[in-house]
Amino acid sequence: MTAKRVLVAYGTTHGATAGIAEQIGETLREDGLDAVVLPADDVDDVRGYDAVVLGGALYAGHWSGKAERCAERNADSLRHRPVWLFSSGPLDRSATEHDIPPVPSVARQMQLIGAREHKTFGGSITARTPGLLARSMLRQGKGGDYRDPDRIRTWAHHISGELATA
Repeated sequence: MTAKRVLVAYGTTHGATAGIAEQIGETLREDGLDAVVLPADDVDDVRGYDAVVLGGALYAGHWSGKAERCAERNADSLRHRPVWLFSSGPLDRSATEHDIPPVPSVARQMQLIGAREHKTFGGSITARTPGLLARSMLRQGKGGDYRDPDRIRTWAHHISGELATA
């Protein structure tokens, strides 16, 4: 039997969401799945995958336009396979302390494509993050890396488990 092929696509601006996607992909591969990690802009057709995990960065309460466009571009195909969505963004420990519901734009995408689940992970703005916004936030003391690797891996194992029983 061949391993299920899973696409992990992401929309990121500064790289934190890409890091989460890579960690999800790595965990899915450890669980025996054939996971491919790609930027959402590079995804034109999801029909070659058995399942999809799609993530986007949150900025000012809005999901990444790259992730949204990927979902809309592939909506017909996504409705016919298992899909999970994730967001990254809070620059505090809130995403680790409790489940954060999807922002309205993500909730709309969940309905559009019939996503099974959504998870919000903490974001990251550090001295290595490029851009004026990142530098401004760091000067205001609003930076840090709030991604929780254990929580990300646990969620990816959960997805593997669901795919194993499907």
